[in-house]
Amino acid sequence: MHADLPLFSLALAGAGLFAGLIGGLFGVGGGIVIVPALYHVMGVLGVDDDVRSHVAVATSLSTILATSWRSLATHAKAGAVDFAVLKAWTPWIAIGALAGAIVAGFVEGDVLLLVFGVGLLLIAANMAFGRDTWRLAQDMPAGFGRGVIASVIGGLSAMMGIGGGAFGVTVMTLCGRPIHQAVATASGFGAAIAVPAALANVVTGWNAPGLPPFSAGYVNLPGFVILALLTSITAPIGARLAHRLDRARLKQFFAVFLAITAANILWEALK
Repeated sequence: MHADLPLFSLALAGAGLFAGLIGGLFGVGGGIVIVPALYHVMGVLGVDDDVRSHVAVATSLSTILATSWRSLATHAKAGAVDFAVLKAWTPWIAIGALAGAIVAGFVEGDVLLLVFGVGLLLIAANMAFGRDTWRLAQDMPAGFGRGVIASVIGGLSAMMGIGGGAFGVTVMTLCGRPIHQAVATASGFGAAIAVPAALANVVTGWNAPGLPPFSAGYVNLPGFVILALLTSITAPIGARLAHRLDRARLKQFFAVFLAITAANILWEALK
């Protein structure tokens, strides 16, 4: 693995640049690109199958903090962030993320792949067929409903290694919020997920066998540094493009890419 670090770094660089752009553009979090990229690269480099899905998810989570803050800051400058929603939902999302990360640390790697694959199919279907005009409620839920939904968003996102944007954007648009406000606000959910989930993965994976070199628990440190740096560079570019481009056609093309990726991950989990 040490001899393959240059190849590993090069693959991470490409994934990081693309992931940051996607995270800022669609508000879905770069993890949907980073997790499968890390998983397959580590497989080529001979990382043990028992841990590489855990490392892919955990390392992706560690990078989301940089992507989330940069995207949020860019959206905030455009005046698109609803900080009241962000403040009310963040604690519940963090609680769900912590719980999801703890569960993820003790399940088999194939279980994480199944969760990621099914979740990615749902995200792809929403991108391809969802409509910004669909509504289930007139406003964001409060009280018990908010706690349950936000906790589920945090838990699923932590188990998939993604920011909360993928599910958060859907919830906000279904609850009557404009798509640009939903993308902008949900970009801030990532920080609430990344911090507790990444720390939990460090603890649960601390003595795991077969980890790649330079790992703190399930978090691979070279992966964190490279991905955090490059995603933070391209995330603001994606966020600015989100306010300028016709996202409908882009979403359809990207949905096909996600569906193919999900099918590949599910095949890996089930074979």
